[in-house]
Amino acid sequence: MTTVTESHVQSRLSSLRRALDQIDDTPRVGTVSRLVGLTIEANGPWAEVGELVEIAPPGRKPLLAEVVGFRGNQIIMMPLGEMHGVGPGTPVYSIGRELRVQVGQGLLGRVLDGLGRPIDGLGPLVANESVPVHRAPPHPMERLPIEEPLSLGVRSIDGLITCGKGQRLGIFAGSGVGKSTLLGMLARGGAAEVNVIALIGERGREVKEFLERDLGPDGLRRSVVIVATSDQPAMVRLKGAFVATAIAEYFRDQGRDVLLLMDSVTRFAAAQREVGLAAGEPPATKGYTPSVFSLLPKLLERTGRSTAGTITGLYTVLVDGDDLTEPIADAVRSILDGHIVLSRRLAERSHYPAVDVLASVSRSMLHIVSPEHRQAAARMRELMAAYREAEDLINIGAYVKGNNPLVDKALEKLPQIEAFLRQEVDEAVPIDETVSRLIQIVST
Repeated sequence: MTTVTESHVQSRLSSLRRALDQIDDTPRVGTVSRLVGLTIEANGPWAEVGELVEIAPPGRKPLLAEVVGFRGNQIIMMPLGEMHGVGPGTPVYSIGRELRVQVGQGLLGRVLDGLGRPIDGLGPLVANESVPVHRAPPHPMERLPIEEPLSLGVRSIDGLITCGKGQRLGIFAGSGVGKSTLLGMLARGGAAEVNVIALIGERGREVKEFLERDLGPDGLRRSVVIVATSDQPAMVRLKGAFVATAIAEYFRDQGRDVLLLMDSVTRFAAAQREVGLAAGEPPATKGYTPSVFSLLPKLLERTGRSTAGTITGLYTVLVDGDDLTEPIADAVRSILDGHIVLSRRLAERSHYPAVDVLASVSRSMLHIVSPEHRQAAARMRELMAAYREAEDLINIGAYVKGNNPLVDKALEKLPQIEAFLRQEVDEAVPIDETVSRLIQIVST
């Protein structure tokens, strides 16, 4: 007869207790109870903030949504698609995970939507793994310093606002000053191995124009383009920015130098404002909710240099009335490592790219360029500033030559400086050639 010892009983009880703990008795199905504006409320299922759920209207394709908040026992969801067919009692199923995106070398040359799905008609993605769209920014102590310049192919930027590998720059511009054209020049002429281009909140008409006219076949060949147009739901526009960043992180972790171009952060912020207001957040600065300003660094801080590779981020910021002090522009400028300002005054004179060099700055430039380059750039800026200060007097004929030797020198060099700063759309100039010409202009 087998004797049952106390230790044996305790062991069996422990096994049973573990088995009971593994039983998931949380409800995985709920029903829609309310629809208000951009949000859908449901009685269940149990889900966490940031988790995906599937809403299944009868006879229609299931709709993905993301949990953004709670109100009592109700979960509040934002749809990742159109809400047609959703009504009271529509089933809601918990998926149990957050959004992920497929990644791999097969993404190069492809155009994806804001959720990472192909929209270019070239068939399914050839991708060998998936990664979460949301990741924490790198730990501050794990970030490596920026030590090497990245050639972007544009003389005014490479020569006077030099960008380093792993740096983040904002491109601040009003409407109609050549922002999209400049992005195309950077994508085609930049020395990065991979381009990840995010068109967030862009007009649908301009997407194909950008791909065919500004980016071109050569630029697209080494690029991944993520498109979330202005007619897409706010959550899709938000996810588009994070999908692009996650894809850039994948290529960086493969040891690549990646150029991330995002157009625009302003529309990303507007999408988060829609989400925040719909979820019940109070408006704060000029109608923007507090979550907008907490989300910006979570997006912008993810780029940079790692032990494997680099992500150089260039983010466009739309400025209403060319006001660089509006809330989003001010917040973005405080996070990034410099800014490039496009001037309407220069664009009106057909001066392209319309980069206002004197209003632009790269905070990393002094540490990544040679002493000769640094001195030549400072000298050209000095001449440009002297000319701008005396420009009104010169234009009305009131300036007398000899009154200011620096202005005289600026007038002498003005044709060469103008020729240096102007550049054709299809012209890409290596940074070594740019620096050599810059030194030649100011030293002769």
